[in-house]
Amino acid sequence: MAAAGGGRSMLGSMLLFTVVLSLQEVYRGKLASSELFTILGGFTSSLLFLFSLTLIGNLQESSGTKSSWGAVVIAEIIALVAASTVHRVCITTCFLFSAGLLYEMNKISGYMHSESKSKRH
Repeated sequence: MAAAGGGRSMLGSMLLFTVVLSLQEVYRGKLASSELFTILGGFTSSLLFLFSLTLIGNLQESSGTKSSWGAVVIAEIIALVAASTVHRVCITTCFLFSAGLLYEMNKISGYMHSESKSKRH
């Protein structure tokens, strides 16, 4: 049953990654037109980081390997390359938003793991 949930999560993150990347490329000119839209472009690229990290993590877990910081680095490189196609300021804002998302995901993960350990004992 857990494998099916991981498969759904992997498929969902792949679809969301594709949709967000497509929309970001279609509206690339609009996202580079003003300061506020450039920040929004960095945020959408950080969403690409989130979706690609979920995809890579699920792929590693389904193949039996343990997820590590390598997955974070690969997902960040993917997001930064996508951000660079919009505007160079998007690279910086993407990195900052991605760091915030990674911090929050780590907090949620720690909370979920501690909760699951307390239920077992």
